[in-house]
Amino acid sequence: MRTRVGYAGGTSVAPTYHELGDHTEAFQLDFDPTKLTYDELLDAFWTAHQPERESWSRQYMAAVFCESPEQESRANQARDRIAALRNIEVRTPVIVGARFYLAEDYHQKYYLRHDAVLMRELASYRPRELTDSTVAARLNGYVAGRGLMARLRDELPSFGLSVTASEHLEKVVRAKQRRA
Repeated sequence: MRTRVGYAGGTSVAPTYHELGDHTEAFQLDFDPTKLTYDELLDAFWTAHQPERESWSRQYMAAVFCESPEQESRANQARDRIAALRNIEVRTPVIVGARFYLAEDYHQKYYLRHDAVLMRELASYRPRELTDSTVAARLNGYVAGRGLMARLRDELPSFGLSVTASEHLEKVVRAKQRRA
């Protein structure tokens, strides 16, 4: 429903990209558990990287930042399943209670910000509105190549885009799918 990038897991207050301290670049994901469960998100996370590899820096460390002891328990269970399935020692940490700091506006919706046609459609959004927008999150995912044409056709009317921008987005998604 919403994605935001930022920093988490460190000890300094109010980190920035240029003064990151011991924080890790992270993203925050708000989701509808009736459409996508926390366990499905965990499965996607654990299979999308190499959890047996040690992170080469704190800034780019892969980690699960949990918001509650329940999420921590489920993340640890998923981690243990991956370790047993792959017969590996998992080095990716599961961290509970880390504060998330929102990154600077220019870091938000990175792929979308590089699409002039779609950004013109969202020109009335203030920076924080763009960061918090479900539509912007969905558009960013599609422009990044993380969406299928069938799903786009289902949800495209809900985005409120002009015909020109809608056709442009369909063209972008088709091109990304051909390259995949």
